[in-house]
Amino acid sequence: MSEPSTSAAPHLRRLFDLLADDAPAEALGAVSSQARAAGVPAGDLAEVERATTTALRIRGALRQHRRRELQLTALFDTAGDLAASRDLDDVLKAIVRRARMLLGTDTAYLTLPDEEAGDTYMRVTDGSVSVVFQRLRLELGHGLGGLVAQTARPYATPDYRTDDRFHHTRNINAGVLDEGLVAILGVPLLLGSSRGGTGKVIGVLFAADRAPRVFSPDEVALLCSLAAHAAIAIDTARALADTRSALDELAGANAELAEANAAVRAHSAAMRRAEESHDRLTDLVLRGRDVKDVAAAVAGLLDSPLTIHDPGGRPLAAVRPDGAAFAADGMDAGWLAETAEESRTGARAVHRDGRWICAVLAGQEILAGLVLHRRGPLDDSDRRLFERASVVTGLLLLLRRTVAETENRIRGELISDLLTDADRDPAGLTERGRRLGIDLDRPYLLLVAEGGARERLAPAAMRYLFGGGIHGVSAEHAGAVVLLVEAGDPRPPAGDAARAAADQLGRLAQTPVTVAATGPARGVRELAAAYGEAARCLRAMRVLGRTGEGACVEELGFLGVVLGNVQDVDGFVSATLGPLLEYDAQRGTHLVRTLGAYFGSGGSLVRAKDELHVHVNTVVQRLDRVQVLLGRDWNEPDRALELQLALRLHLLTGGRGR
Repeated sequence: MSEPSTSAAPHLRRLFDLLADDAPAEALGAVSSQARAAGVPAGDLAEVERATTTALRIRGALRQHRRRELQLTALFDTAGDLAASRDLDDVLKAIVRRARMLLGTDTAYLTLPDEEAGDTYMRVTDGSVSVVFQRLRLELGHGLGGLVAQTARPYATPDYRTDDRFHHTRNINAGVLDEGLVAILGVPLLLGSSRGGTGKVIGVLFAADRAPRVFSPDEVALLCSLAAHAAIAIDTARALADTRSALDELAGANAELAEANAAVRAHSAAMRRAEESHDRLTDLVLRGRDVKDVAAAVAGLLDSPLTIHDPGGRPLAAVRPDGAAFAADGMDAGWLAETAEESRTGARAVHRDGRWICAVLAGQEILAGLVLHRRGPLDDSDRRLFERASVVTGLLLLLRRTVAETENRIRGELISDLLTDADRDPAGLTERGRRLGIDLDRPYLLLVAEGGARERLAPAAMRYLFGGGIHGVSAEHAGAVVLLVEAGDPRPPAGDAARAAADQLGRLAQTPVTVAATGPARGVRELAAAYGEAARCLRAMRVLGRTGEGACVEELGFLGVVLGNVQDVDGFVSATLGPLLEYDAQRGTHLVRTLGAYFGSGGSLVRAKDELHVHVNTVVQRLDRVQVLLGRDWNEPDRALELQLALRLHLLTGGRGR
């Protein structure tokens, strides 16, 4: 007995039959309408509609799987075709033809760089009808292909004519217009690409339509896969062509073959010399030798004087070929930085002004510069030896810096404890310093630095001490970086030391750094007191607008004297501004700020109200209240001088005086 027409079961079976026959989506969608027309109850009808939706989703997934299977098959066929090709022209034609077939586009084409002409040219086209387009040459970086080549990433445009992401030129637009192209997809042909690197772009593969079209991610991925096969095939074909050419040349003359063998033997000997030299240099590192020992070994091997300079240009070592050290002058930091950066970027030694320079690196950071004082050229083996010496030097400097950073961190904890509570255990701090190699009874200059982010300034301070051969220790304390530097003989003035540190720290941290210095001071209590004086000096420099400079208290003139330890700054501020400070604190007013604006504007009510962004009557009313609180003589010369000094010190001390 047949099921009633109002049942959902026949319609559900109909869906299965349509799926099995790979019916179009319209036929599947019509089942719900047929069930509704047949009078299927609402509950069953909802079930039919849900089943229809599921059937459409299954149909889409099946078609997607089949499409991917066809694409993979085509890719495997392409890989086989390319692997079987040995002629470069055949390889390129196969690539472009298969690209057009796989994506179903009107045309496909491939461009390659012309290294001699310095541009890019149309190498192969498929489906093209325009002679102008087929003969098109593109300047580097122009057009969609230039964007692909520069970024090593695929780009697609649904309408080339209106897309402003890349540089349009007259000749490219003319060629595209003559061909009638609208939608274009370009992907790079990459060689040597790997995780963490983009590789070298050796060309660009395109697929294009003469009507607007949005290329799907699957289509982009498909063309990228084809391009990956194509790049390898092109490189292989070129290598085979080069090999055949080399074999033809070698077969042409026995004399040339003998010369080639001699060159191979010479190259092998040079490689062995470079490896033996590298082993010798590495052994110096493993035996704990110094940078000067490495410099002596390299100078002897290359028979030329060699100097090693830190990033600031200061010499770390200077050795003649006979191993004798000599006094080397500092090198211009700008010139060294420029040449070292050129060496780092090119990953090889560079020759400038009669000297060979090779950057000493730790990752991308330049630790130093190796300078070989030699006007003549370096052959490949000597250049390779020189470059390997920079690697060994970098390893040595990095090991030394790691040890120095660890020691500095431990010593820095001592300095932090000393500055936090020097009176708690002076004898214990002194003994602890001796165990760490810091004699706190010796004279030290104390420098306090601030500027930029602490995570950049603290490492810069470490490099300043380590790279500059300065005997001292650094520590982070109270939002700043404190440096304890041994006062040598002759002792540099504190101001000169502050300015030198501000200059070097600013370069290392790549941001303006302000440095205040005091001393020499010796002993736990003197050093703690010197820190307090330097911290106040730093605040004074901040208020005086001397950011990015170095100075000591004595150089700040009268303010420096006032900030000395013999003055009760907080007491003076409280005694002079106390009534105003209390009034502002209790009522939330701005009398202190108004008084500062009034004095700062030279007694002009108009300029004061502009600075305060209030009406001039408000300024007058506030100054009347100041007169009530401070007395009628508040604006007399002597009293006004005291008030201005108190206002400035109130800013310097961070508003502590009450």
